[in-house]
Amino acid sequence: MNRASSAFHRQVGRTIAILTHLSYILLMQVKPGVNDQARSFAATARRAQIVEATIETIAELGYGQTTFARIAERAGLSSTRLISYHFADKQELMGQIVGDLYTEIGAFVGQRMAAHRTAAAALDGYIHATIEYIAEHRTHMKALLGIFLSGALTTEPSGNELVTLLPAEQILIEGQRQGEFRSFDTAVMAASIQRSLDGIPLLLESRPDLDLALCARELATIYELATRRAT
Repeated sequence: MNRASSAFHRQVGRTIAILTHLSYILLMQVKPGVNDQARSFAATARRAQIVEATIETIAELGYGQTTFARIAERAGLSSTRLISYHFADKQELMGQIVGDLYTEIGAFVGQRMAAHRTAAAALDGYIHATIEYIAEHRTHMKALLGIFLSGALTTEPSGNELVTLLPAEQILIEGQRQGEFRSFDTAVMAASIQRSLDGIPLLLESRPDLDLALCARELATIYELATRRAT
């Protein structure tokens, strides 16, 4: 591996770290629950059961119709008190869902980016991996969309925006540094890329039969043309 390739590999590693820690930043803006280290295996399993039942309920009924009673029914729990024991309120439960999903997305995308050695390949991988996750987890993404559209979480928007754009922007910055990409404003380009990806779950609401593989190829082509250096 040459020096440039090694440097870029380290940069990809930093990008993956940003992806996997985004969930932590979001969770810290929501009222914290019980320390993970203090939970028993049974308690952790119960929380996961509640989270999954909540995701399914939001995806089917919408955020406004998702109550502790409906979650308990879907999860097969005898009482809503079993939910209240683990989550102080609905907002804390939503924060856990968002944190869990961002952690999962980060790990999924990170694994698929790890082998790339150039900025162009990493950007292509980032776009394809994000859409691949959406394609394989439609219920989860529908629930995530419902949570955000409802305004269920009260978070600090400017800080979240900076962190959300960091993975794409890090790739762009490194691509310019290595001479792969043309000169452009990396923040503007990163926002364009990220918002294109964030809009896919919303597009699926109106076009559930959307060919996501084709969508990934089209977006990858758009941003390959937008970022590449003229020869």
